[in-house]
Amino acid sequence: MKDIFERLQAGEPVALDDPEFFKVDAVVNRTLALSPALNAAASVEEIRAKLSEIIGTALDESTAIFAPFYTNFGRFIKIGKNVFINHACSFLDMGGITLEDHVLIGPKVNLITENHPLNPADRRSMLCKPILIKKNAWIGAGATILPGVTIGENAVVAAGAVVSRDVPDNTVAGGVPARLIKTIS
Repeated sequence: MKDIFERLQAGEPVALDDPEFFKVDAVVNRTLALSPALNAAASVEEIRAKLSEIIGTALDESTAIFAPFYTNFGRFIKIGKNVFINHACSFLDMGGITLEDHVLIGPKVNLITENHPLNPADRRSMLCKPILIKKNAWIGAGATILPGVTIGENAVVAAGAVVSRDVPDNTVAGGVPARLIKTIS
């Protein structure tokens, strides 16, 4: 049988009463304990160091994150070089979040990889799918990216958009639900 973290990342349903869910709770509790220091940090360097501790990987010095920054898990966040994350962003990453190099994330952006089944009998389970934001993409203020979405290279997601489907390279998407607005030439 696969470990609970492998099952989460594989998109398999994981019941909240799964015998291994204590492992998820341990990571969540550690992240919750480390988050106040992250959000009280007085410099970009200190924020980067505190977030590196939460995600378990050193962030490149070219990456800047503004506090507050929220994550419920942290272990499955991967952030490239020259990334900028503005304040009040929320990353729910049990399904995995990858930001490639040169990504720009506006304020109050939500990246959500976690969901629940529609069937009420199964609703106390989690379904996770990864989010991938490719090189040089820009996510506008207040946008929400939902589980399983890939944002293409050089793509732009307009402020306030709710993205439930992939956004192709070199395009602009916006609206609720987000739709293709134009191609970037």
